[in-house]
Amino acid sequence: MNDRMTGALTQKVLLVDDEPDILELLKYNLEREGYMVQTALNGKDAIKAAKSGHPDLIVLDIMMPGMDGVEVCMQLRQLPEFQNTLITFLTARGEDYSQIAGFEAGADDYITKPVRPKVFVTKVKALLKRRGGEQTEDRVLESNGVRVDLERVMVYVGDREIQLPKKEFELLVLLIGKPGKVFKRDEIYGQIWGNELFVGDRTIDVHIRKLREKIGDERIKTIKGIGYKFDA
Repeated sequence: MNDRMTGALTQKVLLVDDEPDILELLKYNLEREGYMVQTALNGKDAIKAAKSGHPDLIVLDIMMPGMDGVEVCMQLRQLPEFQNTLITFLTARGEDYSQIAGFEAGADDYITKPVRPKVFVTKVKALLKRRGGEQTEDRVLESNGVRVDLERVMVYVGDREIQLPKKEFELLVLLIGKPGKVFKRDEIYGQIWGNELFVGDRTIDVHIRKLREKIGDERIKTIKGIGYKFDA
């Protein structure tokens, strides 16, 4: 077996684009690397394919007739089984729009068209490697000098151990689990507080402030009007 194919065989990618030529080109290059690839030409078929195939990564074109990529992403993120699935956008739009629309919908990243196949494959590998790194046997998350031991519920900043209350610990785990991803405020509320009652509008801000005091202001960035991210 070709060495470059090892490790990718169990990873599944769903490609969604209304241009068949682009789908075939990207699918061909991913399959050469050993990935299992599904394709869909529109949003409705994408949701069906995701539900049946349970991909590790979904690549969505933003501009599609009918249901566009942003709407597909939002619908998938509302389903429990896709809350942690990697989703990235393919878009020919301007960078600012892509980031705002994509991150607000719950995407992890975006790739700008036109994209060269080699660059695309490299990006896919990087995304899946990042996700794979979160699922280590010892269940340790580490980024930018902060280490979180999930099994022992311990946090270290450099060599210093710090104590965090339950919600601050859960918030840190959420943010550091996907370094660089912008988490919307609604997404943070949903994953940390769920259906808890009497959660005030400033709850996230207060917890972020307390967390910054303990791990350093520079590690958690505010994305104005959207939410927060852990700076890798």
